[in-house]
Amino acid sequence: MAFSFLTPLRARFLPRAAVCFASRTIRGAALVVALAAVPGAAFALTQADVAPLAGDDFEAKSAAIDKLIATHDAASLAVLNALADDSALATDAGALLLQDGDNTRDAVTGQPVAASDAQPVTLNNLLRSKVAGALSGLQLASPDQATRAAAVDALLRNPDPSLKPLVDAARAKETDPALKKRLDTLWAMTALHDADPAKRLDAVQLVAARGDLEMNELLRPLVAKKPDGSFVETDERVRAAAQSGLDALDAIQRRSQIAGTLFAGLSLGSVLLLAALGLAITYGLIGVINMAHGEFLMIGAYATYVVQNLFQRFAPGAFDWYPLLAIPAAFVAAALVGIVLERLVLKHLYGRPLETLLTTFGVSLILIQATRMLFGAQNVQVVNPAWMSGGINVLPNLILPYNRLAILAFSLIVVAIAWAVLTRTRLGLFVRAVTQNRRMAACVGVKTARVDSYAFAFGAGIAGLGGCALSQIGNVGPDLGQSYIIDSFMAVVLGGVGQLAGTVLGGFGLGLVSKAIEPFWGAVLAKIAVLVLIVLFIQKRPQGMFALKGRSAEA
Repeated sequence: MAFSFLTPLRARFLPRAAVCFASRTIRGAALVVALAAVPGAAFALTQADVAPLAGDDFEAKSAAIDKLIATHDAASLAVLNALADDSALATDAGALLLQDGDNTRDAVTGQPVAASDAQPVTLNNLLRSKVAGALSGLQLASPDQATRAAAVDALLRNPDPSLKPLVDAARAKETDPALKKRLDTLWAMTALHDADPAKRLDAVQLVAARGDLEMNELLRPLVAKKPDGSFVETDERVRAAAQSGLDALDAIQRRSQIAGTLFAGLSLGSVLLLAALGLAITYGLIGVINMAHGEFLMIGAYATYVVQNLFQRFAPGAFDWYPLLAIPAAFVAAALVGIVLERLVLKHLYGRPLETLLTTFGVSLILIQATRMLFGAQNVQVVNPAWMSGGINVLPNLILPYNRLAILAFSLIVVAIAWAVLTRTRLGLFVRAVTQNRRMAACVGVKTARVDSYAFAFGAGIAGLGGCALSQIGNVGPDLGQSYIIDSFMAVVLGGVGQLAGTVLGGFGLGLVSKAIEPFWGAVLAKIAVLVLIVLFIQKRPQGMFALKGRSAEA
C-alpha cells in the first residue's frame, strides 16, 4: 500500500519545508499505514480526536494536530501523512477518512467505508507547516543518521514549540556528537517559552551561542515590553541573557557589514584598476587624454561574448573553459583597435591635448555606434562558467561570490604581468625611457614613434582584459565603457601619472572610499564626495601620490 505523491498544484502552495519533508516521509509512513489498516490492530484514536479536522475551525484543527503529534502512534502518524498528502477526507457527519487510491477507510476504525459525500480536509499554510514540522519531528527517531540530520535541518529552519516533546526525546537518545549539538540548538529554539525559567535561560544561552543572525527574531520578544510597561519575560536572568545574546548578534552583524563593505570596495577597485592600468601607461607615456579608452573595455567584453557563443555552438562540452580563450581574444581585439587608432589618428595630434581630447571623444562615439550596428543596441549576456558560479560563506550574512573573487585575483595577476613587462623587458625599458625624457631617448637610438604604438596597444589590450572581467559580473552593452572612463582618469591622476604602484593604490582607494560612503549618502553623492576629495588632494599634491621620477626635457 503506497501513498500518492504531492500534486504540482498543491506543491506550489506548500512551504518549502512542507513539500520537501512530506514527500520524504511518505515512503517511510507507508508501512505504518499498512500496520494501522490490519484488522484487530489497536487504535489510540477516538472520533473526538479527529472530529475537529473535519470541521471549519482552524484553531480546533491546530489543537487536534497537536494531540496527534503528542500521541504519535501508528494511527496518528497515518493521519498526519494523509493530511500532508491531501488524502484525508471529511464527511458531513464529521468522520475522518483516509484515501489510498480507490480505497477509503475510516481513520479511527481502519475499516473500509464509502466516500461518496466526503470532501478533502482543508488546511491553511500555518497548519500545513505544522504538519510538515511534525513529520520532520517524528523522523528524529529514525535509525538512519542522514534522515535524522535532514529532519533537524528542516526544524531549525522552522522551529515549532509544540514539537518540544519529540525534540526532548531525540536529544536524550542521540549518540552522534555533531548531531546532538544541533539538537541542543533545536531544543533551545523550542524551549524559549518553557514554563521553567531555568530551561528558558539554558535555551537563550544556547540560541545566542549559535551566532545565527536570524536568531534575533527569537530573542527580541524576550526583552520586549507590554503596553503597561512590564516586560514580556518575567525572569530577570533570562532577560539579561537575551539582551547579551542580542548584543553579541549585533556585533556579528556589524563585523559582517564592515567585511562586506571592504570586499565590495576591493571588488570595485579591481575593476577600476583594470580600466585604469592601460590608461596610466598611455597617458604617462604620450600624455594623450584618450576619451575612447572606455571603449577598449567594451571591445574586450564583446570579444568575450563572441568566444562564449563560439564555444556554445562548436564545443558545448568544454564551455566551462571558454574564459581561457576569451582572455587572449579580448587582449588582442582591444590591442589591434588601439594600434590602429594610434597610427591613424593620435600620432598626428601629439602635443595638442585639446584636439586630442575632442578627437578621441568622437572616436568613442564612432566605436559605440559601430558596436550597435554589429551586435544590436540591446545588452547581451555573458554566462559565468560553472566554477565561477555561487560563492563562499565566510561570515554570517556575508557571501563572497566566486566571480568577484576571480576578478580580484585576475586584476592582481594583470598588474604583475604589466609590472614584469615594464621592468623586465626591452620594451618596458624603452617605455620608461621615453616617459622620463622623450628627446634624450630618441638621441640614443630609441624609435619613440614605434614605442608609442606598442605601448598604446599594450595599454589598450589591458583595458580589453578589464572588459573580459567586467563581462562576468554584468551584462555587456555598447555603453559599457562610459561608466568607467571618468573613474579611471581619477585613479590615474590620484596615483600619479605613469606610476604603476600609484594606479594600484588609486584604483583600490577609490573603490574602498566609494563603497564606504555609499551606505550613508547613496551612489550619486558618494561619487560627488570622492571627486571633491580628489580635487582637494590634487590641490595639495599635484603630482599625485607617487611623483614621476626623472627629468622630462619637455617640461
